Amino acid sequence: MNATLLLAELAYWQQTGIRVGIGLASVLLVAGALVYMHLFKAVSFMQSRLGPMEAGPYGSLQLLAEVGKHIQKEDIFPRNADRFVFAAAPFVVLASTFLLVVVVPAGPDALFINSELGIYLGLAVSSVSVLGILMAGWGSSNKYSLLGGLRATGQLIAYELPLILAVVGVVIQAGTMNMADIVYAQANGEIFGFGALGNPYILTQGVAFVIFLIAMQAELAQAPFDMPVAESELVTGYMTEYSGMRFLMFFIGEFATAGVFAAVASVLFLGGWYVPGIAPDADIMNVLGPLVMLVKIVVLTFLIFWTRFTMPRFREDQLQRLAWKFLIPLALANIVVTGVLKVTF
Repeated sequence: MNATLLLAELAYWQQTGIRVGIGLASVLLVAGALVYMHLFKAVSFMQSRLGPMEAGPYGSLQLLAEVGKHIQKEDIFPRNADRFVFAAAPFVVLASTFLLVVVVPAGPDALFINSELGIYLGLAVSSVSVLGILMAGWGSSNKYSLLGGLRATGQLIAYELPLILAVVGVVIQAGTMNMADIVYAQANGEIFGFGALGNPYILTQGVAFVIFLIAMQAELAQAPFDMPVAESELVTGYMTEYSGMRFLMFFIGEFATAGVFAAVASVLFLGGWYVPGIAPDADIMNVLGPLVMLVKIVVLTFLIFWTRFTMPRFREDQLQRLAWKFLIPLALANIVVTGVLKVTF
C-alpha cells in the first residue's frame, strides 16, 4: 500500500512515465530471458547440442550480440512497398503486446490498471496484432508476404474464438472479469471443502486450460501452427522483406507475446501471484508476486517451445478443422457444464 500511496502523490505524467518504464522493462526482460533459457539453451539440450557459447559466459550475452547485429543492419524498403504501412506494421504488433501486459496483475498492488473488465480488455487488445501482421503482408508488395499475412489472419481469427470461449468458463466460475479478483477467487476457493491450497482453476477448468494453451500456440504462430511463417513454403511469410531493427521488433514481439499470454494463463488457471500459506493481499506479495508469476511464465512458455520443436507442421485444412470442429464445440460444452454446476452448487 505504501508504494500505491507514493505513486498517487506524483503528478499524472510522472505516474505514466513510471508505468511505461516498468512495462517496457517487464516485457523486454522477460522476452530476453525466455529467448536465452528456452531457445538458446533448453531446446539445445533437448536436441543434444550446446547452443551459443561464445558471447559471454556460457553464451549469456548472445542475445545482446544479436540485438547489436540487427541494429547495425540496413533498414531496407522494397521498391514497390507501401512505405507507411510497411514501416508501421511492426509497431502495431509490438503495441498489442504492450497493451496486453497492462491488464496483467503481478501482486495486490503490483498492477498497471485494476479494471472490472480486465480480461475483456486484454483479449480485445490482443486482437490488434492481426492488423499489424496483415499490414506487413500487404505493405511488403511481395506475394510470399501477402500469402503469409492472409494465412496468419485466417489462423488468428479462427483460434481467437476458442481462446475467448476458454476464458468464459473461468469468468463464469470466478463471477468477475477483473484479473485481480480472479486471483482472489482462486486463493479463497475450496476443493470439496478443503481450502488450504485454494482452488486453482486448472483443477476445475482443466479442459479450458488445454484449449487455451492450444489456441495460444496458434495465436503465436508457433509450430505446429507456423504456416504463416513457413520457411519451406513462404520464406518466413509476412516478415520476408523486413530487415534490421524492424525484423528485430517482430522477433521481440514473438517472444514477448508468448510471455504475456503465459502470464494471462497463469492468472486465469494457476492462481496468478498467489502462494498457498500466504494471504494473497499481503504486502510481501508485491515483492514475491512478480517472482512467483515469473516461475509460472517460465514453466508455461517451456511447454510452448517444447511443442514448437517437437510437433510437425499441420496442413491448413487440419488447422482449421481442429479449431472449428473440435476446440470450439469443446469450449462451448465446457461453458454449458460450468454454468450448470455454478447454478447448482
